[in-house]
Order: sequence, then structure tokens, then C-alpha cells
Amino acid sequence: MFKYHCLNPISRVGLEGFTDQYVMTEDVAEAEGILVRSAAMHDMELPDGLLAIARAGAGVNNIPLDKCAQKGIVVFNTPGANANGVKELVIAGMLLASRDIVGGISWVKSDSADENIAKAAEKEKKKFAGTEISGKKLGIIGLGAIGVKVANVARHLGMEVYGYDPYVSVDAAWNLSRDVKHVLNVDEIYENCDIITIHVPLLDSTKGMIDKEAVAKMKDGVILLNFARDLLVNEADVLEGIKAGKVRKYVSDFPNPTTAGQDGCIVIPHLGASTEESEDNCAKMAVKELMNYLENGNIVNSVNYPNCDMGICNQAGRVAIFHANTANMITKFTACFGDNNINISDMMNKSRGEVAYTMIDIEAPATPEIIEKLSGIEGVYRVRVVK
Repeated sequence: MFKYHCLNPISRVGLEGFTDQYVMTEDVAEAEGILVRSAAMHDMELPDGLLAIARAGAGVNNIPLDKCAQKGIVVFNTPGANANGVKELVIAGMLLASRDIVGGISWVKSDSADENIAKAAEKEKKKFAGTEISGKKLGIIGLGAIGVKVANVARHLGMEVYGYDPYVSVDAAWNLSRDVKHVLNVDEIYENCDIITIHVPLLDSTKGMIDKEAVAKMKDGVILLNFARDLLVNEADVLEGIKAGKVRKYVSDFPNPTTAGQDGCIVIPHLGASTEESEDNCAKMAVKELMNYLENGNIVNSVNYPNCDMGICNQAGRVAIFHANTANMITKFTACFGDNNINISDMMNKSRGEVAYTMIDIEAPATPEIIEKLSGIEGVYRVRVVK
């Protein structure tokens, strides 16, 4: 029996995916698995028995990834599960920025008491006239699950689409419309596109990437959309671009004091993935990842450990080892089993940066003595008997 704890409300549709081998606990100290959305975990004391954290969503800046890695706690996220919801809001953002729909609605509301509002509207509507998106050049920075969906829809809307992603995956490439122009330098996006949308993760290398220098390279009257992370954009620089007439509109899904209420900014209250369908999809994926790891030791969609999948164990035992990515570790592991006359039937070792994960299927159950020896090897963070 496995125990899990929810730090945030998690979609009932997702939780229904748990089998009768799982029980929810209100005491986080008892939990082997944690499901979380936005709850801050950096100052949280992680239970010794905690094995995995599944984030029902993409961003994991609320989780202490390095701390978890050192304790042998796998952190999962759910890439792509909310992509459709975000994609739809990006398209809405493009339309809101291209045609002054927000301004027009505000005018109607402010003049709602006017009995002749229909006649007045015919005179006033030219103030809110905008441009169509068909025929415009859209630049997409980041061709992950969301970026690809935005690109494909934009093509159907008659836009000329440029995509930039030096690390585009094979799956993304297969799903991307052949009409999208894949550029190798982000400056091509800045210099050519009427509308630019950003869909990259927040890393040291991407933080503030849309800054004064980037804005200066863009076309006059450019529309910027940010439905990824607010810190990807130096918003003070963008506001300067708006004041100078360089940036026509900035659409952000991240309210903060810098942009809220500012002229030229359309700020949405973080609604990108806040649809019933997205929340259900994220929860279902998170539950599947958690179950697969707890039952089989398999890691899929982890953000702090490498993916490692050996399917269901058909042998007498399976041992999982979390360790530093240093030389000669595998030799030491196999020696522990060999010295105890236990044959290894299958093994997989994967690394990610400074950490590594090794799964070993054996033809006899691992004894406490073997687990103790494995745990005592320098560089080993955790040893887990999966079966």
C-alpha cells in the first residue's frame, strides 16, 4: 500500500486513476508521493520516506529540485498536458492585441446608459479599429508542446510562421507543420516578425532574454506575447518600448506591479492552463507518472533525474540506486550482488548532469546486507528496493 498527499486541490478525474494500492493521507510526513500544483516547497521539510513529487503542470520553480536530487526524490512534471489550453489563450491574446477589443468593450461599458449608444458606436468604433492577423508574420521562440500547437493553428489562420528552437525534439519536429520556417538565429524572429510569442522554460540562459537589445532589433509596432514565464521578459525594457512606440502591445499572463494597468499592456490573471480540461489532463498524467515510479521504479518526465524505463519487473527483485554521476559506480554496484551470488538479469543506467540513476533486476530478492553495502558506497544518495 502506497500513501500520497496533495499539497493543492488536485482534479478528481486524476485522483480516480489511483488503484486500490493507494491511499490519500492528510499527514505529509507519511507520504511516499506528493502531488502539487503551485504550493511553495522550498522551505518545506521533506519527509525521509518521501520518494517522489509529481507537479500537475509544467513549471517547477516552486520545488527545490537540487535538494530533492540529493535525497533521491524524483520530481516529475506534466509537459504537454496543458498545451491546448495555453495555445487557445495565446491565439486569444493575439486577437486582443491586434484589434482593440478590450478598449472597445470598455467604451461600451462606460457608455451603457446612453440611449443612443448604437449610433454613438458607429462614430467611436474607428478608435478601436485594428489589424487582422491573417498575412502577418508570427515568430515563435520555443517549439515545445505549446509552441508547436500555436504554430500549426497560426498557419491555418493564414499567418506566415517563423519558429526558433535550437533544441527542438524529434516529436516536435514531426508534429510541426512543414510550412513553418525553422530559423537558426533568434534575431531573424526579432527582425522579421509582426507578432512574437515566447514559449521556453525559465533558465539562467533564458531569464530576461527579451530585453532592451532584443526590443531594439524588432520591427516597429511589434506585438509581444508572454504566456511562458514573466521573468523571461525584462518588462521595464518592454514598457520603454511601448512609450517609444516601438512595441504596440505587450500581452502577459502574469500579473505584477510592473505591467498591471500600464498603457499598452494586456495583462491576464494567469489563465493559460486554468481550464477544466487542462487541470484534468495534468492530474491524470501526474498520477500515472507517480504510480509507474512507485510500483516499477520507472522514471518518465522527471525534471531532476534522467528518464529510465525498464517496464514491469518479471524477475525476483528490482533495486533502484540514486547516485552521483561519477566513474566506476556500476562496477561497485555489480560487485555487491556478485559477492552474494545473486545474478543480475537486466540493468539500466542513465545520467543527467551530476546525478545518475541505476535500475538492476536480479534473480533473487536483495538482502538487507546488500542494501546496506550499496548505501555505504561513496556517492550513493539513496537505495530503494522496488521489488
